[in-house]
Amino acid sequence: MNNVALPFESFGVSHKGCVREHNEDNYLVEPQTGLWVVADGMGGHEAGEVASASIVDHLATIGIASSAPDLRARFEDRLSRANAEIRRISRTRGITIGSTFAALLAMDGRFACLWAGDSRIYLIRNASISQVSRDHTEVQELLDRGVISEAEALTWPRRNVITHAVGVSDDVVIDFQQGELMPGDIFVLGTDGLTAHVSDAEIEAAAVSGKPRAACESLLQTVLARGGTDNVTIVLVKIGDARNGQTLHPDRSRAGTRG
Repeated sequence: MNNVALPFESFGVSHKGCVREHNEDNYLVEPQTGLWVVADGMGGHEAGEVASASIVDHLATIGIASSAPDLRARFEDRLSRANAEIRRISRTRGITIGSTFAALLAMDGRFACLWAGDSRIYLIRNASISQVSRDHTEVQELLDRGVISEAEALTWPRRNVITHAVGVSDDVVIDFQQGELMPGDIFVLGTDGLTAHVSDAEIEAAAVSGKPRAACESLLQTVLARGGTDNVTIVLVKIGDARNGQTLHPDRSRAGTRG
């Protein structure tokens, strides 16, 4: 494993959008522990926010891990606790609630991206953007099976139906990708309120054009200018170069811009 400690610079924003009355998204920016998360709650007024907040609150207790495998183990433990808590709340209220999430873990020169649902993770490397995550949606499954085309997927009537989320079953089903961090890497985590209005190319252009805070705020303003039909949450992480001796101490955040 590469033990070079690469510096991070990161920022996050969250907004209820132009249509929704409440923000059911939450996010976590914890560079000290090597963890960044966005979570998009489901379940209606207040319930969705409870689910996404449970994920963020539990993951915020991870603390400083001793190694990358330890960080991953702590993450999965806290996510399991959040799932159990959301299940208990669901039973108490007599409704089904849950939350998607997308997370970036980084330590010892390595990264892991983990997700459930349609919140996404992008990696910009060598001036090229790629979607690391793969949507857990009904329409993505139909695409994967060749039942519908890309063009049909754009107007599919059930394109927002989620197939995996935290809190909807006793077992948490997640996917992950992992690899080596490279200086200059940029990770963008976003709920579907971002990707519903902004293209991959526009995400890349904003991310490479300035600091994480400016990029997040620019993307948010683009979403709002285009109608913001859903809550939107964006977390951006830039990987620095250890050789330049720079140490970056980005903002430590656990709440979005509500308004």
